[in-house]
This record gives sequence, C-alpha cells and structure tokens, in this order.
Amino acid sequence: MRKILVGIFCLVLFQVGFGAEVVEKMMLWGAGKMPDAQPHQIAAMRSDTQKAGFQAEEHREPYLEWLTPPSQDVRQDVCMLLISGGSYQTACDEAYVYHAWPDKLTAEGVQCVNLVYRTPRPKGIPIYQTAWEDGQRAVRLLRREAAKRGYDPEKIGVMGMSAGSHLATLLATSSQTPAYEPTDEVDKIPCHINWSCNFATAYALTDGIGCPNTRQGDAVDVTLDSCFKFDEKTCPMWLSHGGADPFSPFASTRIYRRLREMKIPAEVHLYPSKPHGMFGLDRALEFMHQMGYLGPVAPEEKLLGRFTSDEARVSHEKRPVWDEGKMPNRQAHQDVPFLEWHMPKVLKTKAIQIIYAGGAYWGNDQDGFEVTPARRYLNEKGMTVVTMHYRVPRPKGLAKHTTAWQDLQRTIRLVRKGAQERGLDPNRIGIMGSSAGGHLTLMGATSSLRRSYLPIDDLDKFSCSVAWGI
Repeated sequence: MRKILVGIFCLVLFQVGFGAEVVEKMMLWGAGKMPDAQPHQIAAMRSDTQKAGFQAEEHREPYLEWLTPPSQDVRQDVCMLLISGGSYQTACDEAYVYHAWPDKLTAEGVQCVNLVYRTPRPKGIPIYQTAWEDGQRAVRLLRREAAKRGYDPEKIGVMGMSAGSHLATLLATSSQTPAYEPTDEVDKIPCHINWSCNFATAYALTDGIGCPNTRQGDAVDVTLDSCFKFDEKTCPMWLSHGGADPFSPFASTRIYRRLREMKIPAEVHLYPSKPHGMFGLDRALEFMHQMGYLGPVAPEEKLLGRFTSDEARVSHEKRPVWDEGKMPNRQAHQDVPFLEWHMPKVLKTKAIQIIYAGGAYWGNDQDGFEVTPARRYLNEKGMTVVTMHYRVPRPKGLAKHTTAWQDLQRTIRLVRKGAQERGLDPNRIGIMGSSAGGHLTLMGATSSLRRSYLPIDDLDKFSCSVAWGI
C-alpha cells in the first residue's frame, strides 16, 4: 500500500510542471570509487526513468544538478542542497526540486543544487546507507566549489521532503560519523551543513534500535532512530509536518525536542489536518531570514505600529465577566474582569477568537501589543474577536492562575451564548494568549471538563470547551 501511495503522490507532483533549469551536471564519484555499488540501483529522477528509451546502465552514478543561478542584484552567499523524497525507492519530487523550492529560493538569492542519489533501497545494509554516502559526498563537493561559485562554504543548507528529510536529518546531525571510507582528496573536506529545512520527515522513528518506523511512530515506545547521532556539528533545523501524516509528526517533534535540549535553534510547524506533504515553505524562508542566512536580519518593528487602525471593526461592546454578586473568590486587591466584543465590518466567518494578554498573572493589558494587533488583523480578515481582561494581580491563598482560569471559563460560556444571539457558530470558538496567557490557554484547551468554580446560574450549563488554542 505504501508503494502505491508513493507512486500516486509522485505522479501528482510530476503533473504540476517545473520552473528551474539544470545548467550543469556534476558526478559525485570518480570511476571505481563509489562505495557500496549495487547492480539494481540507479541515479535518476522519476521523470527521467519514464522517458522513452531510458537505459538504466547509463544512470548508475549519482550526481549534482546545478540549477539556474540567482541574478546578481539579489545574489546571496548561500547555497541550498535540494533532496527529493520517494521512500528511498525513487526520487519523485520534481515539482519541489525543479519548481516550488528553487522558485522561492532563487528569488531570495540562493544557489540551488539538486542531489540525485541512488535508488531504490540498497540490499543488505540500511535503507538510507547509499543515499547517506551520496549526501556526504555531495556536501563535500559543494564546499569545494564554494569559492569558485561565489557562496560561503559555511552557508550551505539542505532542504528535503519525506525520505529526503530523513537524509537531511542525517546530514544535519551526524556529519562526524563517516558514511563511507575516504576515496580521494575530496573526502578530506568536512561534510557538515549549516542548517536544514525538513518537510514531513519519514523513517525517523523506531520500534527498536535502528529499525524503520513500521508502525509509523504511533506508539508510546517509539524513539528516534539511533542512526541520528546529534554530534557537536549538529546544525539549526526547521521542521514541518502534517498532523494526519501516516509518517507520524512525532518524528519532527522529537527531533525538535532533541535540538532544543542541545540549545540549538530550531522551529517545528505542525499542520493539524494535513496529510503527508510539503507545507510551510514561506515559514522556512522566514526561518532562514531570522537566522541571518539570507542577509542581515531586518530591524524589529513595533507590532502596534503595523496594525494602527480599527477601521475593520464595525462595533465594539463591553460587558463584565460576572454579574454583580456572582464572582467566585472575589478579592479586594484584584481588578474587575471584563470582556469586549469586536465585530468586523465584513463578516467572513462565523468562528470567534478570544484573545488575552500575559503578564505573569500580575497584570494584563487587553489594549497592548499582545492583543490589539491580532484583534485588528482578525477583524480585517472578517473574524469576530472577543478580548478579555482577567483578574490580576495574583490571588492570595490560591494558585496564581485560579481566578484567571475562572474568568476564562465564564468568558467562554458568555461567548458561546452570545454566538447564538449574534448568528455566529458556538462550536467554533478558539482561545489565544501570550506568556501567562499562553499558560491560561493550555488550561482552557485541556481542562474544560474540570470545573474551576461551582455552578452559579443557568449560564454555567453551557460548555466551556473550545475548538482550538493558540
């Protein structure tokens, strides 16, 4: 079944069309130097194998494809190695390596190079072994070529998809482990990379030591594959994964966790309902910008300076969270909590976003930079927003979050009731908070069945569950 899915997936991508041109082809290994040569393996993109007259014997040697270089006016001193996926059975992601990735990267001034490694899987050795050998050799060649081609040998990144992301992870975490015995002077060049962008990493989890994730990682006892060494040259990584991917997003989240434990910069982006695929390319480019790989980092901007107007709001209504005499755990030193409805001029969704600020549970500003820009942005998008000011400072004699949690549960109930009255969807309510507000969001998103206060009136018969948390 997996082979069938891969075939369909690759066929869909192949039909998208390509943009980048191959301007030069560079073989990886000299004659007789390729390690672990196996007679059934070839080095060719899937589109090449489907051409009439394809001769396997003419495609045994893996190679690099240098793609159209960026124009001089945008050129950066950066090179990106592109790695297709295909279950280590084929290299099928032509729509990525010839179109989606280089279209974006070349426009940013990056020199793109496609790695055409050996497939299908080798026999008698790990499924990734010959691809890893080709990958380490490719990085060495990129370093050798840096001065001649105008990029920094310490600004070489890798972008991969699926099995290509597995290979990218090997290159990012395990460069100090030789994949093969040295063959010539090129193999004296270091093979570490400087960052990696991984889409939908496959085969990264195990049922034991060094085994593919035969249960797709959806088990409590799976761990990261022991082939990933996370050595001293492990580089920053950006990862994305679909939540509905049969190759579990645990792969990306566990790689991310390991990197953070090592204090290595990393990001992980999860797309809840997405399947196996490439999502978040613009976020990957943003990561590269923030890390300084695409020129100087832009100066910081004041968020409130980016969203200055309430023109997208048609009405504004303020009301208390609790009616007189009904507030639980009332303490004289705390603020009186309230919420505000912000209705958009043009309603484009019946969903509602509740937003509140942080402040260590000592304070929170519903008109500050953690709330107002997001409120205005969502109103511009046609979404109703409710902002909440919860009780602060911290209550005495109770946990720091107790009264804020009570305010949030009551607010969600008020919003659910108000949604019905306003023709909005009471089942599409989300909550969003920063810092202490993020802590409060976790409480609201994960603990709606646990009462933060005893029922007071009929409003408390409404559910305080939410559809999402930010």
